[in-house]
Amino acid sequence: QVQLVESGGGLVQAGGSHALSCTASGDIGSIDAMGWYRQAPGKQRELVAEIASGGRTNSGAAVKGRFAISRDDVRDTVSLTLSRLKPEDTGVYYCHLVVRALRGDTMDYWGTGTLVTVSS
Repeated sequence: QVQLVESGGGLVQAGGSHALSCTASGDIGSIDAMGWYRQAPGKQRELVAEIASGGRTNSGAAVKGRFAISRDDVRDTVSLTLSRLKPEDTGVYYCHLVVRALRGDTMDYWGTGTLVTVSS
């Protein structure tokens, strides 16, 4: 069974930067996409940023110009850095993994979430 281990949650100051990391383990085939989503209280889960097939980066509008993401398919790890943090960045951040099975079929996996709180 695939497992995702997330790290990097904590209390941070607005205007600063913060980094998150996620490592996958288990019966992993080929990684199609790996990245981060987040959910604030009373809001739906939204995409932060992810690296999909072919190295394409997808990201949410709320973090445009304020993120850096990298993916290591040897270590099965994705790292995310958010810059110029705002209180609106507060939320539970979830690692997301999409793996490729036979004939291109994919499966989705989610981490349990790590809380990031940005104070003004």
